[in-house]
Order: sequence, then C-alpha cells, then structure tokens
Amino acid sequence: MNKYLIEIGTEELPYKFIATAVTQLKDGLGKSLEENKIKFDSIKTFATPRRMTLLVENIALKQDDIQKTIKGPISNIAYDENRNLTKAAEGFAKKNNVAPEALFEKDNYVWANVEQKGKESKAILQQVIPELVMKLRGSHFMRWADLDVKFQRPIRWIVSIFNNEKLEIQIADIVSSNVSRGHRFSDKTSVVIDSPDKYEAVLESAHVIVDAEKRKKKIVESATKKAQEIRADVAIEDELLEEVTYLTEWPVPVVCDFEEKYLNIPDKVTVTVMATHQRYFPLYKDGKLLNKFITMANYVGDAIDNIKAGNERVVTARLEDAIFFFDEDTKKSLVDYVEDLKGVTFQKGLGSVYDKTQRIVKLSKSIADELKINSDTIARTALLCKADLVTSLVFEFTELQGFIGSDYAKISGEKQEVVDGIKEHYYPLNADAEIAKSIEGQVVGIADKVDTVVAVFSEGKKISGSQDPLGVRRATLGVLKTIILNNLDINLDELIKKSIDLMPIEIEDKDKLYKTIKEFFEQRLIVLYSDNYKHDVIESCLNKNVLADLKDFVQRLQIVSALVEKENYGSFHEAVNRVIRIIKDNESHELPNESLFNTQQENALWEYIKSIDTDKISYSELTVALENSITSINDFFDKVLVMDKDENIKQNRINLLSQTKKKFASIADFSKIVH
Repeated sequence: MNKYLIEIGTEELPYKFIATAVTQLKDGLGKSLEENKIKFDSIKTFATPRRMTLLVENIALKQDDIQKTIKGPISNIAYDENRNLTKAAEGFAKKNNVAPEALFEKDNYVWANVEQKGKESKAILQQVIPELVMKLRGSHFMRWADLDVKFQRPIRWIVSIFNNEKLEIQIADIVSSNVSRGHRFSDKTSVVIDSPDKYEAVLESAHVIVDAEKRKKKIVESATKKAQEIRADVAIEDELLEEVTYLTEWPVPVVCDFEEKYLNIPDKVTVTVMATHQRYFPLYKDGKLLNKFITMANYVGDAIDNIKAGNERVVTARLEDAIFFFDEDTKKSLVDYVEDLKGVTFQKGLGSVYDKTQRIVKLSKSIADELKINSDTIARTALLCKADLVTSLVFEFTELQGFIGSDYAKISGEKQEVVDGIKEHYYPLNADAEIAKSIEGQVVGIADKVDTVVAVFSEGKKISGSQDPLGVRRATLGVLKTIILNNLDINLDELIKKSIDLMPIEIEDKDKLYKTIKEFFEQRLIVLYSDNYKHDVIESCLNKNVLADLKDFVQRLQIVSALVEKENYGSFHEAVNRVIRIIKDNESHELPNESLFNTQQENALWEYIKSIDTDKISYSELTVALENSITSINDFFDKVLVMDKDENIKQNRINLLSQTKKKFASIADFSKIVH
C-alpha cells in the first residue's frame, strides 16, 4: 500500500490557527487529488505547535491511462480529391500523437483513438503541495527573512516522503528532506523519517506526540492522576483542553500552589485568572476550590522546580491584582455604578451603555406586563445588569461581566432573584450553553439581546461570516432559545417593533428595518432547528408570522414533520399541491356560492372543508381532518373541470379551492416541501 507523508515544520504557531490549518490542508489536498484523478483511501492529520502533517493512505502511483476517441476535421477537409490526407488531417494526427494511417472516418469526420498516459502522483504532489500551503488562510500572517511570501510563522523544515523515498518539495526557500525535528528539550533534536509508517513512533522517541487526540488523552489522564495523588479533583473544560493540546508537544503536569487568602475573592475570579489568563487547570476537593492548580509544561526532563516557581510567581501577581480590584470595587454598592455608565459608549450614534440600560428597563417592563408577572425584581435586574462594566475588576477581566455584577449585587444586599438575574441575563454564553433559569434572567436577557440586534441593524451594519458586530447571531439564537425552551408567551414581533421605536437615532424607513430584522430572526430559527428537522419542512412552517407566536411555530413544525414521515404522505402532498398549483395566480378570499355548484363533488368537498373549524381544534386534529379531505379533493379533480367556460362557475370553483388551500395553510405551506 502506497503512502505519502508531508510535514510542514515551523516556529510555534498560534494555537487557534493549527486545527483550522490542518483541516484546510486536508480538504485542499483531498480535492486536488480527486480533481487530478489520483485515487486514495484517506488522509490522516497530525498537528503540534511546531508542525502540520498529512498522511495519505493507499495513494495510487499514477493516474489511470485513458483511452478516448477524438473527433477531427470534417471529411471533405481531411481528404483531397484523391482521398489522400490533407495537411489539416496530418496536423490533427501529429497533435494527438497518432500515426496518420491510424485515423479513421465516421459520420463524415475523421477520428483518432488516443491513449492518454496518466501522470505520476509524485509530479502532481510536487505541484499542488506548495500551492496548498501558500493558500492557507488565517489572521496575522507575516513575512520572514527577505522573502515575499507570507505565513503564520516562519517555515523551518519540510519532510516529504513517498513510501520510503524522499520526494522533493520546495516552499519559499525551504527544500524538503526526510529529516524532522524533535522536541526542543529532547536529546534527539533531529530525527530521520525513512517511512511514513514510522513517523509517529520516531517523533515520539524524540518526545513529540504528533497525534493531537493522543496528546489530549495524555493531558487528561496525567492531570487526573496528578490530582489524585493529592486527593483532589481536576476541572478540565473542553475549550481549555483544546488550547493546551495545541500549546504542547510533550505535556507534563506540574502541581503549583498559591496563598489561601486569594480564595477570599469569588471563585469565578480565581478560576478565570488561572484557566483563561494562565491556562491552568483548577483543583477542587469536595466541590471546594483549592489554592492549587495544575499547569501543563511543554517540557522534557525532571527539573521542574523552576517551572513550578515561575508559574506560582505569575499567578500570585495576577491574583494580587484581582484581590485589590475586588476590595476597591466593593467599597460602594453596585447601584452606585449605574450613573458611571453614562461615560461608556454603547455604539457610535446609539448613545451610552446607560442609555441602553434605560431601553432594557423599558423593554423588560413591556415583557413582564405581557407575561402578567410582578416586574419589581425584573426592573431592578434590568437597571443593574450592566453596572459591573465600569468596575475595576471587569475592566481588567472583561470575560467576568455579569458574574461580577451578580457577586457585587449579593454583597450589596440585593434580592437573590436580582443576583441570579444579573448573571443569567447573558445566558446562553454560546450555542450549546445553558439558558437562563430565573424569570429575571430570561426577561432581561431577551430585552438586552433584542436591543443589541435592533441597534446593529438600525446602524445599517451587515452580518456576514467574518463580521458579526456584538455577536448578533449568537444574541438572536439566544432570544429564540430562551423564549422557546422556557415556553414563554412573548410576541417577539411586537417586541422588535417597540425596540425600533426606542432607538435614539432617526430611522427613515422603520418598516424596512423591521422586515430585515424579522427575516434575520427567521433565518436563525431555521439554523436552530436544522439539526433535527428537514430544511424544507422548517421553511413550510414559516408561512405565518412565526415571531408573533413561537410556541405555535414549534407545534406546527413537530406535527408537519411527523406527517411528512407517514407512508401515505405522497398522496396527501400531491393533492394539496394540486390545489395550490391550480389557483396559484387566481387565489380568492371569497366564499363559494353553493347555488352555483352543479356537481356532487363540489358539494361534497365544500361540506367537508367548511366543517373544519381551525380555531377550535388542535393541530393534531386538524392534520387528521386534512388527511381525510384528500379523497374529496381527488374526486373533485377527477370529475370537475375547474376552468369552466362559464366565468361565474369557474370563479366559484376557484373560490372553493382557495378556501381549501386556506385550511391547509393554517398549518404549513406544503408547496415548500420537497417530495
């Protein structure tokens, strides 16, 4: 089985770039091989801070030879009057590397059977690999030495091996070899890779674990074991684990300590200093945070005393800052910080964060009134929800906003509902995070996020894959999830309109702005349900103003999705879409005139359709009723000509079908469903 290995060795890469870069390389190489008709089984990736590697399994030695017939000149141009080949025919033969006598005539043209030899895979790899590496995308690319090319970090070496032989690849001024580099602290600073199969083992002997998943597993296992030695539990969050994985080649756990006095500040502050700022794993015992942590050293050897002392010195300085800021901040109540929000700009042209807070208060009150709940704690939460933004601790550790506000509210003697609401109004923090549990957090969070979305769109900002001011997509999904998962009866449509009216800028066309925001929310709704429901089914249920009643949308989506999966849905689909197609440009809102019916089928269909009272039955009952109408619809089309010569009868039948369509449309637009 033929294998090809390419390793790009660099100075230490930013951890966020590594995983995306190897994915770009893998996808790019796979696509290039497929386009060049080079067969292969799979591409495996390896990555560390100093290398990105691809291993192509079972790659063909060359392209398949191709036999094809090529059409040449027309016969009267290919032959002269004596049936000898002309210069045109001879040129055609030469161009395609066939003997003139091998040409043959068919359908008044000359043809040639041509054998196209496949190119060697090695030659194709030598061409595409440098192109793929130089096409990698990421932030903060740099030039190095006196070269014109850019890359994330300087490339220092390249390993390129096809089976057991070196395959020369050149990128910038670096020419490949079969020599890789071990860990910086290893006694094997250089190692020879004489076979792709030996790559992992050879690098591991030089203290480099090239497989990111194996490295991640070692981090978890070694940190857990180290914690158990001191009878503690280690907290390993996925995001931090991913980061540490791509910061190390040979991870070694080191237990460090800090003074117990730093546990007097909120745990969230201490953990943030350790995990977010210093990339340490916190340690707990019986659920209580310890004054210990584990750092993963990218190190080979036993002399860890300096590593331990250095990390303890750094974390102590950071915690000293935190405890100072905490003590200073808590000298006054949280509410005393609200006035200071006037000095913080929310968005250019949209006033201060204080102004935004006042809008949140108004929107929160509106939601509370709609839900018919006591708004005192909600109003207090709304007033204080952004106050911690002007505290020293949040200024230093911005990721603590909300959490610090919650702690300071508790210290200030605020009600527990307000304490919880301030923290939870930021929820969900990401697509998979928990949503607010308290009604204060839910209501204020919805008001805050709607205000943010409307503010961004009112300024005319565009949301794209690379540009999302203030996390508008996340905020939109947060609003939808909070309303739907908490089963809140909130008219989001009206809330958006109220938010538009509260904007501190003159909006020329409020209706246009509203429609833009409404469409954006609907697109996020599709994203929210796309993992569990078919795209066309979701779109079919957007036929109503879904933002006015999200609970109704979810009910219809569940019902329609189940309906589509039924064995008899095909006949249902064809019948309703036949109705939709025939009245497409002639839909009427008039009731049919029963005196103009002249067939039994018209009467039967109308009697059944008008018996369906969509206002008094559930969607489950409505679905059954609509399924039972299919026989009457099919009988109608089998026996009745809709486009009658008599214009009155024709229009009356269109009126009948329009009323029929209306019943189906009360649950979904079935023309959107692909079947």
